[in-house]
Amino acid sequence: MVQLGQHAPPIHAIAHISDTHLLGGGRPLYGAVGTDAHVERAFAQLERSGANPEAIVITGDLTDLGEPDAYERLKALVEPAAERMRSRIIWVMGNHDEREPFASILLGEEPTAAPQDRVYDVGGLRIIALDSSVPGYHHGDLEPAQLEWLRDQLATPAPHGTLLALHHPPIPTPVELMAIIELDHQAELAEVLRGSDVRAILAGHLHYSTSGTFAGIPVSVAAATCYTIDSSAEPGTLAGVDGGQTFNLVHVYDDQVVHSIVPLGDARRVAGFSGAFLDALAAMTPEERREAFSSKASTFQLPPLTD
Repeated sequence: MVQLGQHAPPIHAIAHISDTHLLGGGRPLYGAVGTDAHVERAFAQLERSGANPEAIVITGDLTDLGEPDAYERLKALVEPAAERMRSRIIWVMGNHDEREPFASILLGEEPTAAPQDRVYDVGGLRIIALDSSVPGYHHGDLEPAQLEWLRDQLATPAPHGTLLALHHPPIPTPVELMAIIELDHQAELAEVLRGSDVRAILAGHLHYSTSGTFAGIPVSVAAATCYTIDSSAEPGTLAGVDGGQTFNLVHVYDDQVVHSIVPLGDARRVAGFSGAFLDALAAMTPEERREAFSSKASTFQLPPLTD
């Protein structure tokens, strides 16, 4: 593989998906949204991309009502695709999930009402799944014992650093009603994270893509695959729409982490380059490549776009 730019290839590729909200029996969400089909489309695009992520992190609200059948359906949709890509699945609890079926069906463990916190080693990259759910409620919180557990885990740095995955993002939201169900005790979490090797925080919950920083750490929120919230809706309203669904690709480099948003669906292609064109560029020297692709005076001919 020829390096076309100044950055070496990433050392890890991770897929970040959120808020699938499946219902038992494949029922449409709100009687209108085909959540199963959206998950199928997301994984078809992920496979087509050739990203072959080492891990697929799904940051909560896996089901809408915590129904056992919904968890089984999600497993049946996700696991075959993950196996083909040789990707590890990292499940994260959300406020719409229930801990007992989450533990027994997705993790193959004894059902328990305890927080579902886990640590995963992905080739030297540590991914910590932190359960921010509050049984019986939709806002998020972290128990003091969870924070102490997290502190203990972070006491020893991982070879390639840590990604922290939780459902409720520790950043503000301009969607006013969503602030009611935000993450509590953020200051206490920040105290644990400062000075640690956490390189990025992955979250969901908001149903739209956004980003920020928390305790000096980049935060990336993946929009839902089920439906999204229109963050441009009128003030004081909450508008969920069956459109704009996305997932994220996370590329971890030696010195940075890059988050890329991938829209669901096949839009009409109006421009682009073929693999043969890219191969031709790769065969050139760096100087020839710059003249052919960057110079406005270039006479290098692009191949015609075909359907």
